[in-house]
Amino acid sequence: MATATALPRPSRSSLLRAAFAVNTTLILAFAYLLFTDASVGAPRYAVYGVTWVVVGLWVLFDTRVSAASAATKRKAAVVGVAYFALLAVAGGLITSPVPGGTEGLRVAFLPPGWGPALVYGGDLFNLVLMPARVIGYAALAFLVYDTVVEAAGAAVSGIVGLFSCVSCSWPILTSLATSVFGSGTALALTVSTFSYDLSTLVFLVTVVLLRWRPGFST
Repeated sequence: MATATALPRPSRSSLLRAAFAVNTTLILAFAYLLFTDASVGAPRYAVYGVTWVVVGLWVLFDTRVSAASAATKRKAAVVGVAYFALLAVAGGLITSPVPGGTEGLRVAFLPPGWGPALVYGGDLFNLVLMPARVIGYAALAFLVYDTVVEAAGAAVSGIVGLFSCVSCSWPILTSLATSVFGSGTALALTVSTFSYDLSTLVFLVTVVLLRWRPGFST
């Protein structure tokens, strides 16, 4: 039976890495605005973009993977890569080509965090590589990888709990919600209007759950 887990207290080194991620991201964001034609736009979008980058960098540099065999880590890596691929498709990093769209490679100067985005238009697919999404999805995939590694040494109930984990699917389902519903519905208008708000909230909640893993015991 899974036991409740208290929220861990951050260590001094973890706080220092978090502070480094915040300072570095803010400096880069100000330099980006200063030396490019990018604008902030609606302030909350810039805040969300910077938040994705800061939290994503903190996760990538602060997460310590559990000890496991090389074979276990290879299998976990496959799961992590597959999860990132699902997020990339659901979240719009990779899309089908748009008829009459701009072809070739270009840089889009979007608000901080979302830009500078590397955009590619081709005959087979399009790429929209926004820093916030790339770093954020990489962080989620890395947390899933770490969770799979830890689950390999857990009780069967822990492994079953991982693969029935609703929080792992939240970012995918939230991203898909913005494209499934027709643009004429009231629900679609709400999802479209608050898509950045909703996706940011889901991203942060998912990071907390995958780092904390309540009810997951080894």
